[in-house]
Formats: sequence, structure tokens, C-alpha cells
Amino acid sequence: MTRDEPRQGWEEQDTIDLQDFLKLRGLVETGGEAKFRVQGGEVRLNGVIETRRRKKLRRGDIVEYAGERVRVDW
Repeated sequence: MTRDEPRQGWEEQDTIDLQDFLKLRGLVETGGEAKFRVQGGEVRLNGVIETRRRKKLRRGDIVEYAGERVRVDW
């Protein structure tokens, strides 16, 4: 990608980082909070606790946090 080419939005990509997804969906307010919540074991991915904040999510994945259950679908 050259400097002049537009960057792809996350909707156009095949994956998104877990911490970015949490922020974009409004489940957390900041990247720092996302890091704290994920690394603290408060987030489940497809029913399993996920502590890697940069874990790549794909369409169809299910993220659970603070009583919310959100499907990755864009």
C-alpha cells in the first residue's frame, strides 16, 4: 500500500482484533479498558475465555462481555 492509497475500513477486512471490536461495538470506552478487560479474563470468544487482546476475529465469531453477546458480522 502506498501512502496515497486509502486505508481499508475494518468492514472490508477479513479479520479484526478483539480489542478493536470491543471498542467499535461500544462494549468498552477505550483501548486501555479493552486491554484490561481482555487480559483480565472477562471476555469470552466462542464460549471460551480469551486473554489475547489482538486475537483475530472472523465473521461468525461470538464475543461475550458484561452480559452482552455479540456476533461478529459485517
